[in-house]
Amino acid sequence: MAADLIHLPAAALAALLDANKISSVELVQALVARQQAVDGRVKAFNSLDEAGALALAAAADARRAAGQARGPLDGVPVGFKDVIAVAGQPLTCSSKMLANFVSPYDATVTTKLKAAGAIPFGRLNMDEFAMGSSTENSAFGPTANPWDLSRVPGGSSGGSAAAVAAGEVPLALGSDTGGSIRQPAALCGIVGFKPTYGLVSRYGLAAFASSLDQIGTFARTVEDAALLLGAIAGHDAHDSTSFRVEIPDYRAELAKRKGPWRLGVPKEFFGAGLDPEIGAAVQQAIAFYRSAGCEIKDVSLPLTAEHAVAVYYLIATAEASSNLARYDGIRYGHRSAAATDAIDIYAKSRAEGFGEEVKRRIILGTHVLSSGYYDAYYLRAQKVRTLIRGEFLRVFQDCDALLSPTTPTAAFKLGEKSADPLAMYLSDIYTIGVNLAGLPGISVPCGFTGGGLPIGLQVIGQPFQEAALLAIARAYEQGHEWSQCHPAL
Repeated sequence: MAADLIHLPAAALAALLDANKISSVELVQALVARQQAVDGRVKAFNSLDEAGALALAAAADARRAAGQARGPLDGVPVGFKDVIAVAGQPLTCSSKMLANFVSPYDATVTTKLKAAGAIPFGRLNMDEFAMGSSTENSAFGPTANPWDLSRVPGGSSGGSAAAVAAGEVPLALGSDTGGSIRQPAALCGIVGFKPTYGLVSRYGLAAFASSLDQIGTFARTVEDAALLLGAIAGHDAHDSTSFRVEIPDYRAELAKRKGPWRLGVPKEFFGAGLDPEIGAAVQQAIAFYRSAGCEIKDVSLPLTAEHAVAVYYLIATAEASSNLARYDGIRYGHRSAAATDAIDIYAKSRAEGFGEEVKRRIILGTHVLSSGYYDAYYLRAQKVRTLIRGEFLRVFQDCDALLSPTTPTAAFKLGEKSADPLAMYLSDIYTIGVNLAGLPGISVPCGFTGGGLPIGLQVIGQPFQEAALLAIARAYEQGHEWSQCHPAL
């Protein structure tokens, strides 16, 4: 039975738990065994507290036996990207700077999941401080793609995506600043969902770019993504950017919303740079929606296509420069043993603690915020960002959602783009605009390349219309069997 559990969706696992056909302890034991069997090759985990997970599983079983189950996630393990705080567990951001840091408190999403009975299951690898598109920028070493261990899983939440794809955990949390959930989900053949900015609290998320960061979900199915979103969404007084909006039962809404829908296809997302196999698979997905009675409309996002990447790397690096100033070798984090005075502590601690990509972004961000350059770069980027959001909102006047590729290519080889930062940055060309505009987006599997690598379809929704977006994605998923495909590790 244990071997049969590792690839089951969370909703199916919850049903087995409710029917007393499995126990939470048995489920955790099966996942621990799977993690021990495959993670030496995948390297999705930075750490795993097996004893702690088993203790929480036993508590969940006791609640269920007493008729006090807290809901469908009670006793279900959830992995955490190592940028989200769980009290008493490491919070490293996959950086030498925080290699020995243990979180003293829970993030709001952690508090909510614990209240729902979910079991925090390990710390998952990532690009250092969420800066990267391949999970190669990690002080713990790179994570491998479970479909081809010589390739990247995407980033920055590559450990979360790889762990779910490899059957090491049924659900995981990640953060998405410019595509860091949707891009690795696409490359690993699973569902990755980024909510509207402000729907899920960022309290307890180590900040990269505060106006762009958003916690979201990795899952095997859209139903699982809806289940997990329902547990973590909602206003939080600890987060000043958190919105007060009604939180529906996203899982129940899936069954109520049947379409047909008006779906836009941005023509600029199918031009130069898109791998023909990716384009063909996404066009087949669009054809499926058309055959289901949806109205397919050609739309245009010229500002987004031309300027989103540049705008993103000005705003994100500026905010990173500010947010990472707190890692100074004084209060917490790495302090250089070679420092001889106060200036040395700052300079050497940061030089030793941060990796090359993080340093690159801090330097760029500091430059664009400096006197004489602020107006020319940062302020202008903010103005274009406003125009990009307006462009999306105008398109949504005639469309319920947009369909596009999630990534321009399938998973690339480890090391293939490490020496070319610009090529790496362009891996997020179709996802960045969603973050700049604060919109929700989801990537669902829509096929494989001839070489057996997963392809993702991106569905972009209107602000705070998560229920509709999930239903649209679910309609495609139910018409295909991609979610039932698993890597043969």
